[in-house]
Amino acid sequence: MHNTLVIARRELTSYFHSPVAHVVLAVFLVVSGWLFFYFSGLLIVGKASMRSFFALCPLLFMLFVPAITMRLIAEERKSGTFESLMTLPVAEHEVVLGKFLAALAMMCVGLVCTFVYPVSLSLIKAPGAALDMGPIIGGYLSAVLLLSSFIAFGMWASALSKNQIIAFILGLLLCFALWIPDKAVLILPASMGAAVQYLSANYHFENIARGVVDVRDVVYYLTVTTIGLVLTTRTISATRQ
Repeated sequence: MHNTLVIARRELTSYFHSPVAHVVLAVFLVVSGWLFFYFSGLLIVGKASMRSFFALCPLLFMLFVPAITMRLIAEERKSGTFESLMTLPVAEHEVVLGKFLAALAMMCVGLVCTFVYPVSLSLIKAPGAALDMGPIIGGYLSAVLLLSSFIAFGMWASALSKNQIIAFILGLLLCFALWIPDKAVLILPASMGAAVQYLSANYHFENIARGVVDVRDVVYYLTVTTIGLVLTTRTISATRQ
């Protein structure tokens, strides 16, 4: 665990010592801020909700997560520093988990910056209107869980290629593949719909974002994240051999 935390600290520091983190976080906050003020209904009397904002989070994460993860392994493999890292007395899974925690922490910094949105709602809402905190808390919880699954598969994409652009495109496609299944329910037979819907990260995201935390939704995200991290670890092991 010590090695994992050391690697996570190293990665997080490198993020903020490069323009990548600043650019990605700045663009994320500008876009999310615009979406929040445009869709939250701040100008509609008596309406104070972030549900529309959270509904758009999967699409935002689908674009921004690959931009963060594409460099985690691909850049180091291309520059040769990854091979140097792997000569140290650390296991592949410690490296993967450390990089995962660093990417998750960086994206959570962006989420923390959005706390100003519910504060704005509480200050600007119409007199007598209640701010429902359940969906807000559930929305942030589901956002962190969704980020974890997207980051895990974004890292796998980064491990599959030395080219960051290819890693970004692969990561985007993998995140899209996790998000899209529940959209296919409309064209599938009812007998298949429920099974396919369960495979969708967006379906579980919406469940938790309503303010009701179901163990099945949490287990789904933990399982998907674990699968992504295991695939990344095995890909790195195969590359070393």
